[in-house]
Amino acid sequence: MTKSSGADPRKTDVKVSLIGGHRLAGATLHERTVTASLIGGADIDLTDVGIPDGAELRITKLSLIGGVSLRVPRNVRVDVRGLRLGGVKDDGPSEPGGPTVRIDAWGLVGGVSIRRA
Repeated sequence: MTKSSGADPRKTDVKVSLIGGHRLAGATLHERTVTASLIGGADIDLTDVGIPDGAELRITKLSLIGGVSLRVPRNVRVDVRGLRLGGVKDDGPSEPGGPTVRIDAWGLVGGVSIRRA
């Protein structure tokens, strides 16, 4: 996760496409990221990122069709919000405390799948 510089601490990365999703790796993300597409989801891998305790990484996904596939380390708490037709699948509990990844998933069709490494 890249830290925002002192010049603009609220930097938000925006990724847009009409058709096709986005593949995001932790080293290229800032504290806030927005992905938007007409058709296509987001494949996000945060396993190689050291998110500090108490920090919150926010990812917003907007699409008509497409879900979110998220990979996080075991110590990361995941908070899923938004409105979509599709559920949330989390393969295990996170440890108490630690950093937080907040996913705001807005779409017509598509769920959120969380895998822990």
